[in-house]
Formats: sequence, structure tokens, C-alpha cells
Amino acid sequence: MHIRIINPNTTASMTAAIYHAALQQAGAGTQVSASQPDAGPVSIESHFDEVISAVGVAEEVLKGEREVGIDAYVVACFGDPGLLAARELTRAPVIGIAEAAFHLATLISTRFSIVTTLGRTGIIAEHLLQQYGFSHHCRRIRAAEIPVLDLEHHPEAAFARIVEECCRARDEDDIGAIVLGCGGMANLTQQISHEVGLPVIEGVSAALKLAESLVSLGLHTSKHGDLAYPRPKAFTGKFAALSDLSLPLDS
Repeated sequence: MHIRIINPNTTASMTAAIYHAALQQAGAGTQVSASQPDAGPVSIESHFDEVISAVGVAEEVLKGEREVGIDAYVVACFGDPGLLAARELTRAPVIGIAEAAFHLATLISTRFSIVTTLGRTGIIAEHLLQQYGFSHHCRRIRAAEIPVLDLEHHPEAAFARIVEECCRARDEDDIGAIVLGCGGMANLTQQISHEVGLPVIEGVSAALKLAESLVSLGLHTSKHGDLAYPRPKAFTGKFAALSDLSLPLDS
């Protein structure tokens, strides 16, 4: 099977890191590829960033649908930007890394905490917990208060801050597992788990394995109801090219 990892931001080095983290977890016979939008924010740290990046996610799915043999997509940002819109555009499973991480955390613990980058993105994570129905499983959302790109530019200092917050979560939150709240942390899971002594879940690997499972089971995105393909219509201005979408009309 072929799984496409979409990094919704435009930082190529982060796309490469996410790709290599996913590749290490891929099963035998799973091909992994990665892409990012041509335009958009270099990191995603606000509602505004998410709105802009969601357009890029949709465009990357449309590009993937013009290729042959992509069986599933992973949206590799913890805000899951554009997730439902992406699901409208394809029959292939589309997995957001936050939703995937929440699901897996509840399978190995009754309560978990999230350690993310900035406090404001923690609020976005709280909204997702409510939307997905996991609020009662999450004890606390903790922020290391590091910009996302510090994971690239100042990795040692960023790692130390993340481990510090994870240790506080372990000692103060009465939890069984920790969820890492940023796709840019995808390559840190084993190191953090070793330092903290708790199971640590990061969403890129979680989403990849869930995508593999859905493809293996022959399950696809339902085209009945609100995830049916969008109805064709005219788009104007910078989005005029979207008027020419040749998506199926079945619902």
C-alpha cells in the first residue's frame, strides 16, 4: 500500500523529519511518501495559520488523487487542519495525527496528558478533545512554550523543555501515558519515553499505523452523508481552477 504524509506547513526540513519518522514505523510492503503545500505558513501556531494551511492540505489531496495508487493520507499537524474537507475529496482514508494519537492513548491508558509547543496551541488541542469526544480522558494540556520551529533550529533546548513538561505531567497529573502535541516531535518519541518512563504517543506514527489498518481491512472514507464528494460549482479569483474539479458525483 502507499500512504502519503502531508505536512501542512511549508518547512521542508520538518517534512523530511516527519517522513523519516513515518518510514521507520511503516510495515513491510508499505510505501511512504511525503508532501507539503507550495504556499502557506512555515509553522502552524494559530487558528489563522490553520485556516491557510487547510487550503494547502486540500490541494495536496487533490494532487494525490491525480496520481495512481495512493491508498491513504495522513495530515501531519496536531491541529488536524482541513481534515474533514480532505476526507470529502477522496475515498481513501484520511487520518489526522491528533485524532489518531487520542485513540491510541485511550487503548493503553485510562488518562493521558498532552505536551505541546505553545499555550495557545494547547487551547486548540482542547477544542479537538471536545470535538472528538476525548475530553474525559485527558487530564491536562501542558505547553513547553517553545515555537514550533525551535524543534528545527534549537533542537537540544527544545528537547529539554519538552522532557521537563513530560516529567511534570508524569509526577503531577496521575496519568498513564503522554501524547506529544506537534508533528515536529515525531522523531523524539523513543527518547522522551526513555527519559520519562511512561508510554509516549506521537500522532504521525499513530496515524500511519491506523491508516495501514484501514487499508488492510478494505475500509474507505464513506461517501454517504456529509463526507460525500463536494458538489461541483464555480469558484472565482485565486480559486478559479477549482471549478474544473472532476470529482465523482456519487454520494
